[in-house]
Amino acid sequence: MAHPARDVRGRDTECSRPETVLDGWDRIIVSGVFAPGSASAQKGHSLAQREAVRSGFEAALNEAARYLGATSPNPAVGCCLLDHEGNILVTEAHHRTGTRHAEALALHRARETGVIDRVATALVTLEPCNHVGRTPPCSEALRDSPVQDVWVGMSDPNPVAGGGIARLRQMPEGRNVFLLEDFPAFADVHDGCAALLAPFATRIVRQCPWITVKQARDNKGSMIPPAGRKTFTSQASLEIAHRLRRASDAIITGIGTILSDSPRFDVRHVPDHEDRTPRLVVVCDRQNRLPDSWREKMIGSGFRVLVSRDLGEIPSLLADHGVNWAMVEAGPGLLGEIRRLGLWDDWLDIQTTPDGPDRHRVYSHGPTPLRFILDEGARPLPADKAAF
Repeated sequence: MAHPARDVRGRDTECSRPETVLDGWDRIIVSGVFAPGSASAQKGHSLAQREAVRSGFEAALNEAARYLGATSPNPAVGCCLLDHEGNILVTEAHHRTGTRHAEALALHRARETGVIDRVATALVTLEPCNHVGRTPPCSEALRDSPVQDVWVGMSDPNPVAGGGIARLRQMPEGRNVFLLEDFPAFADVHDGCAALLAPFATRIVRQCPWITVKQARDNKGSMIPPAGRKTFTSQASLEIAHRLRRASDAIITGIGTILSDSPRFDVRHVPDHEDRTPRLVVVCDRQNRLPDSWREKMIGSGFRVLVSRDLGEIPSLLADHGVNWAMVEAGPGLLGEIRRLGLWDDWLDIQTTPDGPDRHRVYSHGPTPLRFILDEGARPLPADKAAF
């Protein structure tokens, strides 16, 4: 059952939410984010400085997106270090749990390459952590560096790790900290940080993972491939689907898909993350029909296999296993149930066309990490909300 919670912007929300149709990343509306009078916060920053901040955040987002699917249960985070003129010195990201966080790794690289004395500004997609876990606090690493200005893309929704902003500002020797949400001119950059953080924030705030449905249809709307084939989409669409698999921590499917296709759910059309934790596969199977041979094959391939008789319990089940992002690969029956119950956060609809490239439509309940999966040649087309 959907439960009240707070989303990444602090608004009341539920696991089941009305959908929003996205027809382009530059048109996502960010409401209720910027504090009254925040435009005055831009005073003191020149146009050149603002452009340097924008370029640095874009680099940090792109670097962090490379590790989506490798960092769970930690979030994907990027960090960019600038010199006094706004030139990019180092761009790094968190690679996987147990390794240096993005800020610490960027500072480490700056020392390795001999540019640490030139570092003036740090741009971080997520508030630096302020607790001792497997690694030391990033807030302390920044305070112990030459960094004077710290730009933060998103506040940390995790109360255990939060507090980094306050620590960075704490005197003596406090740092200047700027939040993107206080700068309307950076609304699109802030939205990118929110999209990158969405899988982690959804698990922390709503106790369920971000769930993406991937649905492929032919030009007549059928999900059934031609005889003798398992797919009918283009190579470009296959690469998108496998980038999504790579970014996902778990796959949700139905027993019908297993019995008819015996899928492997591995990443084939793009390189997979090395040394990542095993992905989960959750099979919806109410009548205990899952073949032992398929289960053994998947375990032998490095997957963890779970079976559920109750579709509604799967989001909390996956959250308990530290899953940030799950994707659904299933037939029309299970997709219909997921749509009816509202158990999805974004929906990628891939449809072939008779004479041209496949069409890609994205439906989403908020800033979607799919923006990092779709390449420039596969931007979503305008979607008909009523038809969906």
